[in-house]
Amino acid sequence: MEDCIFCKILSREVPGEIVYEDDDFLGFKDISPQAPEHLLFIPKKHISSLNEYEEGDAELMGKLIFRAKSFLNKNGYQNYRFVFNCGSDAGQTVYHIHVHAMAGRKFVWPPG
Repeated sequence: MEDCIFCKILSREVPGEIVYEDDDFLGFKDISPQAPEHLLFIPKKHISSLNEYEEGDAELMGKLIFRAKSFLNKNGYQNYRFVFNCGSDAGQTVYHIHVHAMAGRKFVWPPG
């Protein structure tokens, strides 16, 4: 956890463009946006990836998705994409569970 860039953003050791915070979650702008609105929402509890996600974390993860959805809706977005990457072959580069919340353009399928 001490090398986790997201934990460092949480502790303010590393700057981040924070757009949302409550007792359990943090939302901030992605440094390499793939859409006009590209945010990352993370739990403050460090969970490395979906592979480490346990049944006891189900409520936390549900709230994570709800917070991200609510933030996008509040800011005028009704069309959006959520992405979780799990493992390096799937594109995960930061090992702190996070959801990419992207909006502001038309998305295609399959994504890549």
